Order: sequence, then structure tokens, then C-alpha cells
Amino acid sequence: MSIISKNISWIWPVHILFAWAIYALVLTNVCQLDNAVAIKDSIISIVILSLCVWGIYLVMRSYPTTVAIFFYAIITTAFFCFVGSITNWQILRNWVGHTNKPYCLWLTNTLPLRIIINFLVLGWVATYTGLSKKTDTLEDKFQQQADASILLREAELFKLRQQLQPHFLYNSLNSINALILIEPDMAQEMVGKLSDFLRNSVKREAQDKIPIEDELAYIQSYLDIEAIRFGDRLKVVYQKEYTDDATIPPFLLQPIIENAIKFGLYGTVGIVTISIQIWLSPDFLEISVSNPYNSSDNLSRGTGFGLAGIRRRLFLLYARLDLLDIQKTDEIFTTLIKIPRHYVQSDTNR
Repeated sequence: MSIISKNISWIWPVHILFAWAIYALVLTNVCQLDNAVAIKDSIISIVILSLCVWGIYLVMRSYPTTVAIFFYAIITTAFFCFVGSITNWQILRNWVGHTNKPYCLWLTNTLPLRIIINFLVLGWVATYTGLSKKTDTLEDKFQQQADASILLREAELFKLRQQLQPHFLYNSLNSINALILIEPDMAQEMVGKLSDFLRNSVKREAQDKIPIEDELAYIQSYLDIEAIRFGDRLKVVYQKEYTDDATIPPFLLQPIIENAIKFGLYGTVGIVTISIQIWLSPDFLEISVSNPYNSSDNLSRGTGFGLAGIRRRLFLLYARLDLLDIQKTDEIFTTLIKIPRHYVQSDTNR
């Protein structure tokens, strides 16, 4: 449809010339009319038919809705067919046939056939234009629905990202409040690190994906804040096997690390090691976070938003429900994230 609309300026003249040539040949070879009469008849008939076609096109495109548009097309076709055929007949009779009685008689006898041909041509144009208008309307509706779905998806993703920080922020502020009286220097250090962390979070809001190293640097700034709270008890080890151009969505790892700290360090003493493994498999970029936990402890404490939010976010981003897996043994809790590999390559290297 759009291609025809863009090229209609030259398609119409080509069609008119082609129709005129065919009609002139029919009049001379089939109807055995004089060449001069055939040329005049064909020119007048094709010009009037072309004006009717153009009129139907304008009327159909200006129809304000698509309701009963094909019934409207039939009425429009009948009107333009009647007006065009009678006008054509009157002009040919008064201009070409006023001195040619046989032609005038032939013209009158062929009037029903002319009306039928005009009705078929104009009906096809009206139907095609109505179908085109209806198709354009449906495409606009589908596009609006698609745009609305995209906006809804982006709004939900934004909401999920915004829900991440309060959990961490509440804990950090409570820790700062506890440190102010007993360790004011540590409280001041924690405020500075928290300020830098939140400033970095704001900068990342508009990004859809970032290099893994940037995300790990962001996680490290988060861990630096947690280290002030837990001291030497918190130990994080990394195993990395991925290419330099691999990317992931921002803020993806923080709630998982937060859960690992929550269930690994709260209520325990001694050093706790959290293991972060990142590697490329044939189909995925896989990220595994493991932490010790007490299997007899109640893992339902808290809001439970972290993993549920990650699962929902992965579904919105990649339309798959199998990208988050949880594995538990008697002492180790492991969260596994899988990102489809064709999403993790940076745009600059595609």
C-alpha cells in the first residue's frame, strides 16, 4: 500500500495511457470505427473515466471511518458510474456524433455495455481503496497497541529497577544510624561511599545494557559499603570466563548479591564466602552466585522481592521463563541466571 501511495504520481499517467491505447485499438479493430472517431471517443471516455476514478479515490479516502466502508463503496461506485456514463454519452453524442448518425446510433446501443464496464472498473477502484483504508486503519491500531505494550513493558522495567534501591538503602541508613555514636569515622566513610554508589546508579538508569566489567565494578562499590557493616566477615571470590564485549542489563546482580549477603551473613558468625561465577556457554551467558545458608532457617523472611523481581525482569527483557534457576544443597544456596547469548554482544561489535 505505501509503495503505491509513494509512486502514485507516475502510476496514474501510465495506467491512463495504457487504458487509452487498449480502448483505441478495440474501437478501431473490433468495433470498426473510423480512426479519427475512435481516437476522439477513446480520449473523451478515458479522461472522464479517469476523473471518476480520481473522484472515487478522494471520496473513499476522506470517508471518516471504516464502518460499512464497502457498502459506502458500492453507493459511491453507482453514483460516479451513472454520472460519468451519462456525461460521457452526452459529450460524445453532441461533439463526435452530431454529424455522424451511424456513430450516434452505435453510441446509444453500446451505452449499457459502457455502464457495465465503468461500474466494474470504478467498483474495483472503490473496493481497493476501501480495503487499503481499512488495512491502514488496522495497521495503525496494531502499531498503537504495540507502542502501548512497549511503553507498559518499559514502565514495568523502570518500576522493577526503582524497587531495588529502597531495600539496600534502608539497611545502609540503619547501619549508618548505628555507627554514628560508636564509630563516627566509619559512619562518615559509609555515607561517602553510599553517596557515590547512588550517584552511579542515577547515571546507569538510561542504559539498557552495560559491559559486564562495569556491572561488576558497580557491585564492588556495593560490596564496599557492605564491608563496612560486616568487616572481614564478608569475602567475595570471582571466576570469570567471558569475552570483553559481553554485556548484561544494569542492576541485574545487586538483588542477588543482596540475597546472598542476607541469607549468608545474617544470624551467623565467622567468615562467609560468596562465590560469583560468570561464563559463556554455547547458548547463554551464565551467572552463578553461591552462598552458604542454614537449611533449617526460614528462607521466606523479608519481602521476597529480589528473586521474584529478577525473574519478572528477565521475562520482560527476553520473553522466557527458564532464565532463573535456584539450586539448594544442605549448606549452599545457588542462584543461576542465564542470558541468551545473542543479547550479550555489544552493539559496536555486531
